Amino acid sequence: MQGYNVIVVFDPARENVLLCRRRKEPYQGLSNFVGGKIEPGEDGLAAAYRELWEETAITKEDITLAHFMDLTYYYGFPCQLEVYAGRLNQATDVKGDENELYWCSTAANMFDTTRFAGQGNMGHIMALLALEPGI
Repeated sequence: MQGYNVIVVFDPARENVLLCRRRKEPYQGLSNFVGGKIEPGEDGLAAAYRELWEETAITKEDITLAHFMDLTYYYGFPCQLEVYAGRLNQATDVKGDENELYWCSTAANMFDTTRFAGQGNMGHIMALLALEPGI
């Protein structure tokens, strides 16, 4: 089963979350967390830090990621999605070429499937992370 990750990056005050506007399918034009494919044999946490660097230029020195949860899809498009989250140590410049990056308020309704990818999964993840102020 193919593995993927998404990385929830909070600003230092945890008032905003880093999102990307997808330029390709699935979810073209919608906002999503950054992330990508876990390569065969690659450790999940190492893959999360690699994807974070490739897509945003955020380094391990800028953030400590926690493996927060996993979602496994058995039908349709079988895959496992690993969810990582962390808060930046300080304000950090982000840049990337794959998708447009922007900061979004953590108060946004990420259950809105006309704006956010994942059929409500982003809202679910953010609601659960709200219960974990240490991240």
